[in-house]
Amino acid sequence: MPDAPHAGFMRAALDLARRGAEAGEVPVGALVVLAGEVVGAGFNEPIGSHDPTAHAEIVAIRAAAAKVGNYRLTGATLYVTVEPCLMCVGAMIHARIGTLVYGAAEPKSGAVGSAFAAHELPGLNHAFDEVVPGVLEDDCRAVIQAFFQEKRKKM
Repeated sequence: MPDAPHAGFMRAALDLARRGAEAGEVPVGALVVLAGEVVGAGFNEPIGSHDPTAHAEIVAIRAAAAKVGNYRLTGATLYVTVEPCLMCVGAMIHARIGTLVYGAAEPKSGAVGSAFAAHELPGLNHAFDEVVPGVLEDDCRAVIQAFFQEKRKKM
């Protein structure tokens, strides 16, 4: 069962996603874990921060790099509730993330297999050790779907 070793951290990422929704952001949450310790966490913040790069993954990576004191997060695991986009995969490659664990697939722009596989492009100087898709997938999908259903009601 792929969820078992990752469920606790993904639940924490889901809590962050819900915090993002409460702030009016698209509810995606992310954690960076190194040696079993959360070293970075974040949720989507592009609207509130006026920063188009403030995706949950980027926010978590920035926090982790600051805490560790190095932009290279070799051996870290990044947990995110929704399959990352192209920008976030690029940031993970540059940060040398070891393992990527995500919840819900993103069919339109998911860059780890749904729309394309950015992490497998030739010429990259780093590759993930492992990609674990679909952890708490139903829960992750439910959070983002509920957010957009509520948005549509208000239109």
